[in-house]
Amino acid sequence: MKQTPDLDRMKRDLAALIAMPSENPPGHEAQVADYVAACLEPLGFVITRDEYEPGRVNIEARLDNGPGPVFALNTHMDVVPAGTGWQHDPFTMTEEGGRLYGRGSSDCKGSLVCMMEAGRMLAADRAEWRGTLLLVFVADEEVASVGARRYVTTAPHIDYVIVGEPTSNTTYAAHKGSLRPLVRVHGTPAHSGTPDLGDNAIYRAAALVNMVAAEHADVVRHIDHPLVGAASLTITRASGGHADNVVPQGCDLLLDRRMVPGEDEEAVKAQIASLLARANAQAGVRAEIVEFRPTTGGAVETPADHVIVQQGLAVCRANGVAEPGPFGFQGACDLVHFCNAGAAGVVIGPGVLSVAHKADEYVPEADLPVAACIYRDMVIALMPV
Repeated sequence: MKQTPDLDRMKRDLAALIAMPSENPPGHEAQVADYVAACLEPLGFVITRDEYEPGRVNIEARLDNGPGPVFALNTHMDVVPAGTGWQHDPFTMTEEGGRLYGRGSSDCKGSLVCMMEAGRMLAADRAEWRGTLLLVFVADEEVASVGARRYVTTAPHIDYVIVGEPTSNTTYAAHKGSLRPLVRVHGTPAHSGTPDLGDNAIYRAAALVNMVAAEHADVVRHIDHPLVGAASLTITRASGGHADNVVPQGCDLLLDRRMVPGEDEEAVKAQIASLLARANAQAGVRAEIVEFRPTTGGAVETPADHVIVQQGLAVCRANGVAEPGPFGFQGACDLVHFCNAGAAGVVIGPGVLSVAHKADEYVPEADLPVAACIYRDMVIALMPV
């Protein structure tokens, strides 16, 4: 008989994890990793702890149960900074109206707790499945996915992966990717009392801003995907000038390009370079890409007819999810890195995406046991005896 989740224990775990401020930046996942190890090692999991920078830790909990596939349950231990505007203490779990409030409750310590509980259930009932179960909790997803990128370079071959993100326990089979080029627009400095003797980089940047907006409206937003929607190009930061009385010599623009599955990163980079060349030819804008800022990574899609997607839909439905998907994740996540390493995967997790990264983030209490059962049942379905 299948084990059942212990909601009281899950809430205790979540309260403990929320109290560990693994905000990124700066990122400090070590305390979370130590807690996970202390919970799972007594159950027979073999723990591998990889501290790749001081306080920055990946942790793998491995449970071998005979020959069979390798199945990874993955999520991240870092959270975004708490910020301001909270009505509840962000680092104290607060129960109110069926919601569990706290930073990371939805993104993604709720998923982590559910994966731990699934691991407990599967460890207690090894007659239901065969193969190797990996619980993989990584650092740095919120900034540059350093943890996941690092983990997959040395990980064993993984057949299946579920990445935990807030999907309201539905199955997401695709997610967007991102590029963030920092573009520097050049001008010529002059005394602000004689501006005609210079070339104002901010004015030049304004022309480029209009061309970026047109590129999004006329080209990029028409690149569409049935699950994740449209690609996008926008500007998220602008800064220029170095003194109050000097015509600015430079102006920096940070572009944010969201890619959909099927787009090639190198081709997108070439498109941005072409845009800058047109800006020079048409408006005299002298601009260059200074760097590409770190992001979570590229876009990915698991085909709808793949067994992990089909089982995801069936298992979510069997656990009471009325509309299980498949859907597409509007943001980026670590699924792409596991898929690039050869795994097939989906994104499933408790919590509401619309409250992630906001003040008074919460996860519905009722989502937790459902997610734990989905993770348990997915392992059993894809790792048969």
